[in-house]
Amino acid sequence: MSTQILKKTPENTPAVQRKMTLRDPIAATVMAALTVILALLSKGKSVFSWSGATSWFTIPNTHIPSKPTIAILAVIAIALTVYIWRVAQQRREASGWFLVGVATCFVIAFLIYTVAGRESAHLPVISLLIGGIAFATPLVFGALSGVVCERSGVINIAIEGQLLLGAFMGAVVASLFKNPYLGLIGAPLGGMALAVLLALFTVNLRTDHIIVGVVLNMLAVGITSFMYSTVLKQNAESLNANYSLGAIRIPVLADIPVIGPVLFNQSILVYLMYFAVLFLQFMVFNSRWGLRMRACGEHPRAADTVGIKVNATRWRNVLLGGALAGLGGAFFTVGQGLAFSKDMAAGNGFIALAAMILGRWNPKGAAAAALLFGFATNLGAIMQAVGSPIPSEFLLMIPYIITILAVAGFVGAVRAPAAEGKPYP
Repeated sequence: MSTQILKKTPENTPAVQRKMTLRDPIAATVMAALTVILALLSKGKSVFSWSGATSWFTIPNTHIPSKPTIAILAVIAIALTVYIWRVAQQRREASGWFLVGVATCFVIAFLIYTVAGRESAHLPVISLLIGGIAFATPLVFGALSGVVCERSGVINIAIEGQLLLGAFMGAVVASLFKNPYLGLIGAPLGGMALAVLLALFTVNLRTDHIIVGVVLNMLAVGITSFMYSTVLKQNAESLNANYSLGAIRIPVLADIPVIGPVLFNQSILVYLMYFAVLFLQFMVFNSRWGLRMRACGEHPRAADTVGIKVNATRWRNVLLGGALAGLGGAFFTVGQGLAFSKDMAAGNGFIALAAMILGRWNPKGAAAAALLFGFATNLGAIMQAVGSPIPSEFLLMIPYIITILAVAGFVGAVRAPAAEGKPYP
């Protein structure tokens, strides 16, 4: 007689044996409570501007009564929160879409409250979305860099430095050849230069990945600050001029209402970001290259037994990750039409790491998390422009707060690749 042993998983574990998870209920309660507070504080009407939504026709401004609209959103958020609590008490796991629904109600309520009671203050929806995608661009490239490195087993804390060197090389190469598009070739080379050191110390010399990453970030800051203060300042016109990629408008698609100008009237760097996310999402999970990369990050000994060269795979992926991060760094210079200045990355490399964790080491998940950070960053700038009663500094803190929550594990049970940070053999 054969005996079948059933592995105990959350799906087949009896509800009475499961631990009650309070993470989602608490998060939903906080957001629902904030939505209620916004409903109590709001007054008057809110005006949403759709200027630039399409060239085919004019979309008039939308006038919304703030208090009743936010009140309806609060009721929906409370109902979803009650359901999440009920499911948690039954020791079952609710779909993540319910928590997303609560978050959506809160975000919409917050946007309505931002311009409530000020007829002269319009919230520019199209500018908010376009700027959000632009600010997310370096974060997406940085998060993708982390994905390809850590999926192969190398922790890449040096994304910040790679972004910075990418911005530096992008500006210098564009200035030397007086062509911003050539800066997109120089930027990945800058990121790869730092990636060579990362791979050398972590893969060959078996040094602690975290320590090496921190030191390389300091090295990048030191080198770029020295070069900026000496060579670039003395030769600003030839080595550090302002060159911009400019927007490339895709005919017809750019005129689709709302979506068109947001997605299809961007610079080539943003279009490269779209391609990189889709391409890596397919390659990581649907190609032999992706399978070998994931094998090296999960079980390198098993990968070695079937003929995969683990350290060579890690070397290639670290270089690819450096190129991706360097390309993201080009956003700070040629992407925005700015000259290079000290510490332009401004902590975006660490936010990109948080986006990677929030996205569960998945390209599309990391991109979605990066878009959230980019939206929050641009919202702070927009709020300052429209004169919101909420200080914009609080919104500018959002990406860093979420970063802390992500690395602290508040986002849930995310599992890093099993062999990440472990040398082989």
